[in-house]
Amino acid sequence: MRLVIARCSVDYAGRLTAHLPSAPRLILVKADGSVSIHADDRAYKPLNWMSPPCTLKEGSGDDADVWTVVNKAGEKLIITMEEVLHDSSHELGTDPGLIKDGVEAHLQELLADRIDTLGEGYTLIRREYMTAIGPVDILCRDASGATVAVEIKRRGEIDGVEQLTRYLELLNRDPHLAPVRGIFAAQEIKPQAKVLATDRGMDCVVLDYNALRGIEDDKLRLF
Repeated sequence: MRLVIARCSVDYAGRLTAHLPSAPRLILVKADGSVSIHADDRAYKPLNWMSPPCTLKEGSGDDADVWTVVNKAGEKLIITMEEVLHDSSHELGTDPGLIKDGVEAHLQELLADRIDTLGEGYTLIRREYMTAIGPVDILCRDASGATVAVEIKRRGEIDGVEQLTRYLELLNRDPHLAPVRGIFAAQEIKPQAKVLATDRGMDCVVLDYNALRGIEDDKLRLF
């Protein structure tokens, strides 16, 4: 991972345009090719970013202070450096992946056993389908035989959608699996996450933990 702290301005050119005026910022360049721009607030969320696959080209000559990041769709993130305050690289090695808490892991197990919860005709390929960046929670096929990747969270937020996006980009490079679509499944899905997932062509499924466990509610019923 490369960490660069610099006074810079950033311009995005793609489906829309966006501009970040000059200010000190942190630029993260990861081994997977992704580039993200951070301010000293907003917790983990970047101000702007480019997801892999993408390429970073550092300028030369008169344009030495300009970095251009381009993704496969031709969208560009143009970073104009005014002053570099820090520049270092660190080898992090292979990450062991996310260790899910008990509820999240159990949700995965239950959904795999009851895969038809996602729809009639769904069949399981496998749980924890490994990719170069970590395991996909569930890989399955729908009634038409199309491949579906399922990301499971207890609470569905934007970072979960981004995680599923990265998995789909990798899985769709495999001709034996493509085309692969995504399902974002959680006990609760935040509105912003649902909007982002829908915009990226993913389905959202709210999981009922008790229903998956086969536990009926305790409301009084008339027979």
